[in-house]
Amino acid sequence: MSVAKVIEISASSKTSFEDAINQGIARACDSVNHVRGAWIKEQKVTVDGGKISEYRVNMQVTFVVEDK
Repeated sequence: MSVAKVIEISASSKTSFEDAINQGIARACDSVNHVRGAWIKEQKVTVDGGKISEYRVNMQVTFVVEDK
């Protein structure tokens, strides 16, 4: 039987939503083993001078808990 856990993380990028997602997943994989998926809950942008200056995502990352 597998047991999974979900954590919520935020990530940002100056380039795009896709880059923010990729950075968030990469960072999660650096600190948590057995990442299996993610659900993007929210996307936001920061606007400065009428232009997008930052892309932000909030996501829930699912990983499988290791057996002892």
